[in-house]
Formats: sequence, structure tokens, C-alpha cells
Amino acid sequence: MQRRRVLHALIAALACPGMAFARCEGVKPGQRPQNTPHEFVGQTLDEIVARGFIEIAVYENFPPYSWQQDDEPKGIDIGIGRIIAKALGVKAQFRFVQAGETVEADLMNYVWKGAAIGGHVSNVMLRVPYNSDFICRVEQAVLTGQYADERIAIAFSRAAYPDAATEPDSGGRIKDAPVPAFFRYDTVGVQNDSISDFFLTSTLGAGAAAHILRFPTVDAAMQALHEGRVMAVMGPLAQLQYGAGDGVAVHTPPLPGFSLSRWTLGAAVHQSHRDLGYAVDDAIAAALADGRVAALYADLGLGFTAPER
Repeated sequence: MQRRRVLHALIAALACPGMAFARCEGVKPGQRPQNTPHEFVGQTLDEIVARGFIEIAVYENFPPYSWQQDDEPKGIDIGIGRIIAKALGVKAQFRFVQAGETVEADLMNYVWKGAAIGGHVSNVMLRVPYNSDFICRVEQAVLTGQYADERIAIAFSRAAYPDAATEPDSGGRIKDAPVPAFFRYDTVGVQNDSISDFFLTSTLGAGAAAHILRFPTVDAAMQALHEGRVMAVMGPLAQLQYGAGDGVAVHTPPLPGFSLSRWTLGAAVHQSHRDLGYAVDDAIAAALADGRVAALYADLGLGFTAPER
């Protein structure tokens, strides 16, 4: 349940196609705090360096991105956090947080204000969807450090689709593998209230309702796929690849009409600490250039697409 709504802000942020307006024109920003006490805006870059560590907020129980195994932080975002810390000459200290109703709520709780009871802000938060309209709405946080592209994909059982090709083409599609139209008749698992759930429900209509099975997490949907309870699963590519295993293939077919099928991931810092934001961006840019970010994905057997920065 903690992971359910990490991407929901994208629905509002990307719902309207690009228009010939100046950036932020017509976008109403959120609340801007006044006279905020120092303890609620975090530490400056100099203070972070002086104390010797940086606190980085990551989502809990969220493989392959961030999780704990025997109290040891694991995942792609953990690697990104360590890259940032090394560039600053400090240690990385990870704060595992729950996903709220929206990304805006998460940024408020973990980046620019802190939770109402016992909360504090972290220096950096990772796995934040990067979008121009979203940036305009949330002026209290600076979005920076784009480090990867994510996209929606489909995992499927080889046994359920024996005629599917063995290898994907150059676009990531596997010939004769399932696409959304198949799920008018074939069973597909999705994370409940996810963008895949919304897309299939709105695209296929009520007639396909019985074939769309909802699960609390992508992990649970992938487990159902391995157990033969569904024929396919639709969700973020990296999560599907991580949970694939024997007898399951993953492909990225074209998804006409799905404006949210691809997005960029980055970092967020408090708007008072833009120098920290620049340092984070420089660290990630260097790691993209020399292949360290791609290696984080490769180490987990995942494909990697560099963001358009």
C-alpha cells in the first residue's frame, strides 16, 4: 500500500498536451510558506559538507528502486544516492519513507515542510517525476538531477502466448506478444489505482472489466503471473523486468493514446538550497556520462534508458 500512488501526480501534470504558452503561464502554484523556521528548510550545502553526511529520502519496500535487506539499503536509488554523496565528499544516510496520496504531498512531507507530527525535511528526495507543469505547481521544491527514463511495459507468460517471438525488435516490441487490445479477452494484472489501471479501464471500457485484475503492488501482480492467475501484467518497465524470471518476457509495445506511458525521473531539493540542487545535478550528469548510472540498472539485470536532459 505504501507504494500505490507514487505516480499519480503525473496524471494532472501531463494530462494536457503541450501548448504554445510561456512556461508556467496559467499554472497556479501551490502554497508558498512565509517566514519558515530554519529547522524546516533543511541544511545548506556547506552545513551538509561540514557535518559529513547527506540525508536522502527514498521510498520504502520499492524494489528494484529502494528497499532494505537485512537492514542494508539496496536498489537503484540507493546507488544514485551514494553517487551524490561521493561527489559531495560525504556519507549517504537514507530515509525510507511511505508514498502519500500524491507526489505533491510527498514533496511537502519530505522536502519543503515536513509532516505535521514529528516530521522533518530531508536534503534530497529521489524518484521524483520531472515535468515542466509539475515544476510550476510546486514552487517550494526544485526538481533537478534527471537520471533515468521510465516507461510502461507489458510482461507476459510465454506459455500463454506461445507464438510470440523470442526477441524484441529495435523498438522493444515482441512480435505477436500481447498489447492492450488483447485484454478485452485475456486476463491482465495491474497495480490498483495505477496509471496502467486507469489507462486500461478507460480504453477498453466496461466490457473488459472482468479481465483486468487489480493487485496492491506490481510485485503481487507479477507473482500472480508466475502462478498462472493472469496471462500478463502491465506496469513500469523496471519493475516488470525485475520480477520476470523464467517463463516470463517483457516488451514495450507502442501505446497509442497513452500520454503517460513514459516519464523522466529525477531528484528534488528545498527551493532555498539551489546550490545543493546544482551539485546534485552535476554529480548525476557525471555518472550518466561515465556509465555509472547505467551500471546500476545492469547489475540488477534491467534495461536502462538515459533521460533527455
